[in-house]
Amino acid sequence: MKFVAPITMIDPAQYLPLAKAAEEAGFDGIAVSDSVCYPEQSDSRYPYSPDGSREFLENMPFLEPMVALSAIAVATSTIELMPFVLKLPIRHPVLFAKQVTSLGVLSGGRFRLGVGTSPWPDDYEVVGIPWQRRAQRFEECVNIIRGLSSGEYYGHKGEFYEFAPVKINPVPENPVPILVAGNSPAMLRRAARVADGWITIGLENAELETAIDLLRNELREQGRENAPFAIHTAAPADLDALCALAELGVTHAHSSFPGPRPVYDTTPDDEPLEAKIERTMLFGEEVISTARGRLG
Repeated sequence: MKFVAPITMIDPAQYLPLAKAAEEAGFDGIAVSDSVCYPEQSDSRYPYSPDGSREFLENMPFLEPMVALSAIAVATSTIELMPFVLKLPIRHPVLFAKQVTSLGVLSGGRFRLGVGTSPWPDDYEVVGIPWQRRAQRFEECVNIIRGLSSGEYYGHKGEFYEFAPVKINPVPENPVPILVAGNSPAMLRRAARVADGWITIGLENAELETAIDLLRNELREQGRENAPFAIHTAAPADLDALCALAELGVTHAHSSFPGPRPVYDTTPDDEPLEAKIERTMLFGEEVISTARGRLG
């Protein structure tokens, strides 16, 4: 099992020192969140908070993930980098493919692309893209990024996008792995069909086991049962819980020692950087090293 350190909803000045600390502590990856803007008025609900409220996001700082990860790529040397997760269909896939391949090159092949559809119509409305058929648009975007990442001429004619063959240069030596986020059976099938991994949030172990079984069945149907395939989930800093997740097939645990501020708190994050770094290093000493001894 690999360990991914979440860096999000904090003072932007803390991103780079925390990324360096995570690398030193033995984390395998760093994940940053995506939030484009916050609407003044909306009736949208957040699917992961206990009561569906999204007010905790209103005044939280979010750096654009591709920008943040570019800076982190320069500040680190070995750790993998990914958005957890980026709202893909609200971005133009050709321009975004250029960003993906550029970051893949800049990071020396350490970039992993975690993508989803966004749970809010507001994100689509503000950029003038229809909310309807977003999942189909999402899959088309993934296919375009795949095609343009080859370094060869690639043209496309689909439901949402059409362009003559073009080439992007440079591209990374190996294509950037793409991980699809979403808990629905449709997104699981989509992950098995077009992605190199699956990202889930908020599933209990029984639900997670059912989802992974469905995913494995879909991979077999696609003839991909022996292909490398990553499974990412948020996980507690508890060794027994991590071992249970590994037994289910989870390959990447997004975890850290919990801080003093609850996840959905609406108050600003005022924890000092030094305390965050101390918790990060403690996680490496007390969890990662022990877990690797048990899990390999």
